[in-house]
Amino acid sequence: MTRTTNARIAGATFLLYIAAGIAGVILFGRATSGDGIAVKLASIAQHTTEVRVAVVLSLLSCFTALVLAVTLYGITRDQDPDLAMLALTCRVAEGLLGAIFLLATLGLLWLGTTAGANAPDERAARALGAFLLKVQSWSTMIGAIFFAVGSMLFSYLLLRGRMIPAALAWLGVIASVLLVVGLPAQLSGFFTSPAFGLMWLPMLVFELTLALWLLIKGVAKRAV
Repeated sequence: MTRTTNARIAGATFLLYIAAGIAGVILFGRATSGDGIAVKLASIAQHTTEVRVAVVLSLLSCFTALVLAVTLYGITRDQDPDLAMLALTCRVAEGLLGAIFLLATLGLLWLGTTAGANAPDERAARALGAFLLKVQSWSTMIGAIFFAVGSMLFSYLLLRGRMIPAALAWLGVIASVLLVVGLPAQLSGFFTSPAFGLMWLPMLVFELTLALWLLIKGVAKRAV
């Protein structure tokens, strides 16, 4: 594919990626509302449709991450093939880690809806449910770290090649570095404040703006 085609596909995929991700988080959060594992499992049983839709949206997010990996690599590989390949690998890892999130979600759906002889007892269900929720959290955080590193590298290549406006590329680099620093600290438990969620705002602004730019303007020719 040409760089222009890759840019158009990447722009559309960014929008789909953002929409599917946000919608999936909202639906699953609604389906698992409440305090305590038993309450969450009961809520899942009452909101099975929301959970199933969230599963589909999460699967879609996995594939959009792979599409972005390939298209952004196609745009930036002439600038530095090694860095572009590393960035592609990080975005592929992000997509694959999303599959672990899906497995945990399906496990929670099974726990919340299964009954009869095949159902675990209440104590085992609570323990397994708590573990699956943790697996979801861990896989999401680790996937986000791979996402941030891939985004940082792609943004740097876009900046170095002057393929998009410098201000937009710098926003991508800074937003990515913020996540590269903050997410491991959050994963390791050094910082657990809910305010850490605000560090995603610059990235959201960057990706929305980049998506529209790629759709409308595409990318400039590679700088020599």
